[in-house]
Amino acid sequence: MRRFLVWCPDWPVVAASRADDLDPLAPAAVFTANRVLACSATARDDGVRRGMRRREAQGRCPELVVSEHDPARDARLFEPVVAAVEQLTPGVEVVRPGLVAVPARGPARYFGAEETAAERLVDQVAARAGVECQVGAADGLFAGVLAARRGVLVPPGGSREFLAPLGIGEIDQPAQRLTANRAELVDLLRRLGIRTLGEFAALPPGDVTTRFGSDALLAQRSARGEEERPPDRRRPEPELTVTERLDPPVDRVDAAAFAAKALAERLHRLLADRGVACTRLGIAARTEHGEELHRVWRCAEPLTPADTVDRVRWQLDGWLSARSREPRPTSGVAVLALSPEEVVGAGGLQLDLVRSATGAADARAGRAFVRVQGLLGPDRVLVGVPSGGRDARDRVTLVPWGAERHPRLEPDRPWPGRIPAPSPSVLPEEPWPATVLDESGEPVRLTARAELTAPPRRVLVRGRGREIVGWAGPWPLRERWWDQGPGRREAPLIVRLQVVLAPDTGADESRAGGGQDDRHDRHDQEDQDDPGEVALLLVHEDAAWWVQGVYR
Repeated sequence: MRRFLVWCPDWPVVAASRADDLDPLAPAAVFTANRVLACSATARDDGVRRGMRRREAQGRCPELVVSEHDPARDARLFEPVVAAVEQLTPGVEVVRPGLVAVPARGPARYFGAEETAAERLVDQVAARAGVECQVGAADGLFAGVLAARRGVLVPPGGSREFLAPLGIGEIDQPAQRLTANRAELVDLLRRLGIRTLGEFAALPPGDVTTRFGSDALLAQRSARGEEERPPDRRRPEPELTVTERLDPPVDRVDAAAFAAKALAERLHRLLADRGVACTRLGIAARTEHGEELHRVWRCAEPLTPADTVDRVRWQLDGWLSARSREPRPTSGVAVLALSPEEVVGAGGLQLDLVRSATGAADARAGRAFVRVQGLLGPDRVLVGVPSGGRDARDRVTLVPWGAERHPRLEPDRPWPGRIPAPSPSVLPEEPWPATVLDESGEPVRLTARAELTAPPRRVLVRGRGREIVGWAGPWPLRERWWDQGPGRREAPLIVRLQVVLAPDTGADESRAGGGQDDRHDRHDQEDQDDPGEVALLLVHEDAAWWVQGVYR
């Protein structure tokens, strides 16, 4: 299908600047996960680039205005742009905030040529929404997005030729991303010598699927100028449209979103019963005075009920708020309707259809966690968040369920001296006491230079002993050695040792030899009953050996 794509450059920055009443020429950037998501042209002139860390970006541009990513803000402030495009041509699809698509055939016929229609779209958005935009046209959504970013109109049937010389990194587009692995795919293709979209498109599709997976096949379809989604899309049945009459009408976005939650669950139950998932959703809202707003939202992945509610909230927020340049409705919303404009079957996107279409499993799990929190307390249900640090115990931060998942230490820092991958599969809540013996049965200790007094040959843990068939280390570690002022306790020296144990023969050692307390035998006893080969992460601290992790 041939489309016009209307693209507003750096839209997250534009929306943040408008929301905070910033100078449009001020250097600004929007960050997510401490990296630049989008930046203004003035910030790029100072060397700020997308994907750059915050510290580096602020180092290159000290005057940089920093904003956090807010999808709701981006969608709300994008509504005037969508309304301006819709006044000129029907059939608007919101690909994402900052990018809309419209069929090209109707506007081109009405205005006489595609060039004239593109100019009118640019003028319309500038006049009605006060925003600069670029317009491109091509066959296929992916080619249209790249054409809009370059402000060109690709001739009919010329999408593949247009895409062929472009770099392979273009397949990692936010509007087209189905999974989080496109950056890895791009890196792999570059290392294989595939530098352009044309080279990627020339590969046999069967070989691409076998070597790189199903998502790479979808990316190759885009590189060929075809629609990324497979051609077996179904026409939604009329009875899939769900409608809710709001009595009394609501004029608040949060109240309408609350009503949309039940409506979204009804819709996705109907879709799940038919074995399909929605990828283009129509949302219609009508007031009691007959005013109506209808939008079509295009999604790369099948929508979940939560995604549907978010889009209802974004659409109504831009319509009901007084911040929009368009006239505000004169009465509350009386009718909400959700209609799937396009659905795909289970084999269409190679995803878990039931989970992607309904989100029921995640919702049930979330409700169960909240119920357990109510019974035991909010700090009794914890979620692990990957964290940074050199010690194995620092690599995971436990936060209460429902709280913001911020690690205690940043995981993306270098952390020299940390335990290399793979990480231990078992981390005891409290380290287990251990005794390391040499070949003569004497305990292995450390010298003043943090070296072993003898090669380790046997380890005793909680009364059981195993032979050591391989070992690596020792690796000393003393953190913050420079921060030892007067009156402060010197940072302890920790020495780590990895040992591989021979299979357990069932022989039980004397408990007196290891010096372990009987209470340790009641904890994680199954870890000692495994007869196979295991490896231990041992640490020497406070003049004793401890088991800090188990590799299986």
